[in-house]
Amino acid sequence: MSSQGRIAVVTGGMGGIGTAICQRLAQAGATVVATCHSSEEAKVGDWQAARRAEGHDIKVYAGDVADAADAGRMMATIIAEVGPVDILVNCAGITRDSTLRKMETSQWDQVIQTNLNSVFYCTKPLWEGMIGRGFGRVINIASINGQRGQFGQTNYSAAKAGMHGFSMALAQEGAAKGVTANTISPGYIETAMTAAMRDDVREAIVNTIPMKRMGKPEEIASVVAYVASDEASYLTGANLPVNGGLFIH
Repeated sequence: MSSQGRIAVVTGGMGGIGTAICQRLAQAGATVVATCHSSEEAKVGDWQAARRAEGHDIKVYAGDVADAADAGRMMATIIAEVGPVDILVNCAGITRDSTLRKMETSQWDQVIQTNLNSVFYCTKPLWEGMIGRGFGRVINIASINGQRGQFGQTNYSAAKAGMHGFSMALAQEGAAKGVTANTISPGYIETAMTAAMRDDVREAIVNTIPMKRMGKPEEIASVVAYVASDEASYLTGANLPVNGGLFIH
């Protein structure tokens, strides 16, 4: 699964899943750029040092993917300083969980802006270049909860479902030009967030998964590496579930 010579951008690239994606794309031969929110800039040096120790030189650019102007600025800077982007992985996301009756408008807006609107804000500046060069991979990291819904997550579930609607429509626009758009929908994955759960809560979740374990970030990254590769040229508009059998559709 080669992406040799390609330039890849991973939004939210310093998170648990994002880091694994950056590592895997670098292993596949891509020049990888991670983006982070400006509030994370203090962590960039240590994160990059850890990647260099693994043999990966990954650049990091800070910006707000939930802001159209700042996302556009960030993508333009990456193109100018690194080169034309071939692969975009929209991985940035947040949660602001609440039942609908208690959900504040700000909780809805923040999740829609960061998880869904950012996909438009980050993809649009790169799209014409991909079409013009006859190659591109847009990969949207959604969630099992965008497929089945989740109590207390109307905002998150709506945003993640919307990501795949975006992928399906964009796939049709890019298909004749060699540009693909796909969605990957992880189930429960071992990250810092799930590790922080109470043991009983974590155990209850694992008991509902047919494989009786949570997934590993590397298992998501391996699927991303295939979808991003030159070999995946005939795959577009798909939503690939990576959830241990928790939701089969």
